[in-house]
This record gives sequence, C-alpha cells and structure tokens, in this order.
Amino acid sequence: MTVQHIAVIMDGNGRWAQQRGLARTKGHQEGLETAKKIVKTAADLHIPYITLYVFSTENWKRTEGEVGFLMGLIQKHLRAELAFYAANSIRVRHIGEAAALPREIQVELADIAAKTAHYTGTTVQLAINYGGRDEIVRAVRKLSGKPLEELTEADFEQLLDTAGVPPVDLVIRTGGEKRLSNFLLWQTAYAEFYSTDVLWPDFTPAHFMEALDSYAKRTRRFGGIV
Repeated sequence: MTVQHIAVIMDGNGRWAQQRGLARTKGHQEGLETAKKIVKTAADLHIPYITLYVFSTENWKRTEGEVGFLMGLIQKHLRAELAFYAANSIRVRHIGEAAALPREIQVELADIAAKTAHYTGTTVQLAINYGGRDEIVRAVRKLSGKPLEELTEADFEQLLDTAGVPPVDLVIRTGGEKRLSNFLLWQTAYAEFYSTDVLWPDFTPAHFMEALDSYAKRTRRFGGIV
C-alpha cells in the first residue's frame, strides 16, 4: 500500500535520558540524531512527505532551561544541516506559529525553507510551536470574502499550514503512548496509527521499516465498506 505522508510523534527523549541517569537535554540531543537517520531513510525510500513533531504549543510549559536548550538545539540544527538536505535533495518546510518563536529561529526557518525550496526529493515538515487546534483557529482567522455556507473542505485545507500537502497516511508514535497530542488533527482524520514502546532515541531505521510493514498489511476503508 502506497504511503505519501508519514507523521512522527517523537516521544521519549526525556525518559530515555532519565533511565540512564542523564540530563533530559542529553535525550533531546540523541533524539535529534535519530530524527536525522529517519529522515534519511524516508528520503532513500522516496517517501514524498514526512512531518516531525518537534515542539508543540504545549511544550512552552516545560522548564525555562529545557525550553531554552530546545530552542538552541533547533537553531543549531537548522544552520548545520544544509549540506545534509542538499545531499539528499530534501525540501524543508515549517508548520506552526512562527511569530511566537525567537526571532533568530524565525530567520533560520525562513532561510532553510528558501535554500531547499528547489529540491525535489522528500519534503520534511518541521512542526515547531505547532498545535492542531491552534492551526485550525489560525485558518479560521484567514477566512475572508467567501460566504461561510459556500466554504468546502478543500477551501479550508488551503488555509492550513499544510496547504498543498496530502493528508497523513500513517502516524508513528514512539514511547508507548497512544494519542495524537494535538498533532495534525485535520490531516490525520483517516490516518493509520502505529505505536511502539521504543523510546525515540532508540528508534532505528529498522523500527521505521517495521512501522511501514505494519501499514502495508492494513486495509483502509475511509468510512466505507471494502
């Protein structure tokens, strides 16, 4: 079964670090390396779209030190990985509310999007300061001119951060939890869900292939009868 768009909830960085007596920040560092491996695997498999849940609108509730570290890690990664994206023809997009991010990260996100816009391989969507409910509210605020009774789902999709991107086929969540956590609420309406107890820093390309194999064995009905 063909997969066009995979969404990944990268859960378990903090628990991975705590199990090893390390600071939570070490888990985030290891998680970044895992993300790079999984993106490379997706690119090698010619999967058109992969969306990574990097930082949610709820993650601001974490300690100031952890949030600051994550912001710095994001900024460093964006700046350092241009060669990786070029080598693998990866296009990078940001989804989420950019205006609430530190100015330097806004600049980095715009820069990496511009510099990779011409690549034709896998598109990586980085969900940073992203929340599904927030995205829908922001989309509603963009409505203008068209009478609401004439609004279609296709019209509304063009107002979302993911405009032009196909709906999610498969959601992968690591760390054992089985919930969306406010991630791509519109786009995952008929997505298949794959949950694993493996913590994100331990998630390997082999685990990724297991998720794809599970997806390939399923029958998608989209509310109908097969």
